[in-house]
Formats: sequence, C-alpha cells, structure tokens
Amino acid sequence: MLILILVPVACLLPPGTGAGEIICGHEAKPHSRPYMAYLEIRQGNKRYTCGGFLVSKNFVLTAAHCNGDITVLLGAHNINKQEQSQQWIRVCRPIPHWKYNRETLNNDIMLLQLERAVALNRNISVIPLPPSGQKVRPGTVCSVAGWGRTNSWNNETSPTLQEVDLKVQDNEACWNVPCLRPSYYNPLTMICAGDRHRCQNSFQGDSGGPLVCEGKAQGIVSWGSPFGIPPSVYTRVATFIPWIHEMMKRSQSGDHLGIGGQTSGVAQL
Repeated sequence: MLILILVPVACLLPPGTGAGEIICGHEAKPHSRPYMAYLEIRQGNKRYTCGGFLVSKNFVLTAAHCNGDITVLLGAHNINKQEQSQQWIRVCRPIPHWKYNRETLNNDIMLLQLERAVALNRNISVIPLPPSGQKVRPGTVCSVAGWGRTNSWNNETSPTLQEVDLKVQDNEACWNVPCLRPSYYNPLTMICAGDRHRCQNSFQGDSGGPLVCEGKAQGIVSWGSPFGIPPSVYTRVATFIPWIHEMMKRSQSGDHLGIGGQTSGVAQL
C-alpha cells in the first residue's frame, strides 16, 4: 500500500519494529466492516492488490496509485476461501483525480465505477463519507483495515482482514519523520496518523483502504515509510467531496470526465 519514497540508505529499520498483523493489529470480526473492498489489479505482466471501500451501489473509492485492470471483491473476510457472502465485480471505469501527482502522491484518490450495481446485504454495505471540508482533530482515534503485509520482514500478506486503531497526529508529525519526504506532505489534502512511539500502522497491500473516524471514511491509505514505521499519510477525503459527487453524477450520465494525472517518478509500495 504505502509508497517507497526513494529514501536515503541511512534511513534503516530500527530493531524491534514491524511485528504483528496489519502491523501490530489483530484480525477483524468477520464482516464487521461490510464496506471493505479487496482489489486485484493487473498492470501488464504485473499483478498486485490494494484495498478500497464501497461508497454507493456502483462505486468504490480507493487510492489513485492503485491503477490498472481492476476486479473488486466485496463481502469477503478470508480472501483465500470461497465465502457465500463474496461478490466479484469488474471495474468498467477507473476515475483518478485529474490532479493526481505520481511523485508527491498529492490528490491520491480514485473512484471505481463498477460494471454492475452491488447487491447490498448485511455483509456488503456502503460507508458514510464526511461533510465537505470537515477536519479531523489531532488525538482522534481512528481505525484502518486491510489484507496487506503483516510485517516489514517478508512479503507475506494476510488472508483474513486485519484491523488496527491509529491516532491522528499534528501535521508536524509527518513533516519531522526522517523516512518520509516532508515536502510531499500537504495538510490540505492529507492526514497524518499513527504514533511514532508505537508499532501500529498500515502497510503494503493496504493502499486504498479507509481510515475510519467516528463511523465515517475520513482518509484513504496512501503512503509512508517503506519499513512500516508510523506515522503514515492518508488522503483527506473531506477535501474531495465535491469532486466525488460530481464524478459519480457525470459518469452515470455518460459525460466526458476529463480524467488524467500528473506524472513523475516515485516507486510505490
């Protein structure tokens, strides 16, 4: 999920960092997060996964860097099993934010229009979005979930949905982490979350999943340390509410969306 930011060689993993699930989390109660989406992505010969979340019967929200030929799995807890609750749906139109920048990861948000409407039930439902412009106060305890890597030592991902609580930080916390690019952090479009004194964090494979605060999807897993060291950076959803509503309306009416992205050169985790 997170982004490799071409860190200096001196930015090494400290001893004892990166143990546990998601990182230092636990397995979620099955289907307790019915909005969660698992994304299988093909990009040429490359295959990888991301997270996402259902915001309407026809749309999933994720990170813009989770691009490619995408199939969405909804209603899943264990992605290695064929659960009766699962629905596989192809994406017919990815809609990245037109100002997405691949170098700075600014505006790292993408709507996925689904090939067909989702059948909503107790295992598959939408998550509310925040009001436009709403701020999340530092100190607010939020949560994040995903099927990504469980530690920084190997490439193993979790077959079952993992979750962890994270505390929202002051912007300075993401400006003062040696393993991050402080100049890339934009407080207007990003949220800083995760205590640097604790190991809890989201990690590779969790990109695109929601940062949930008081029942609303306030953030999208975006980027951070390649070693899983908190804090990490989340796209600030409230900034993009007008864009989300406009793109959903225009895509369903068949209008030209003018989508695109600014390109540069950051490798992504």
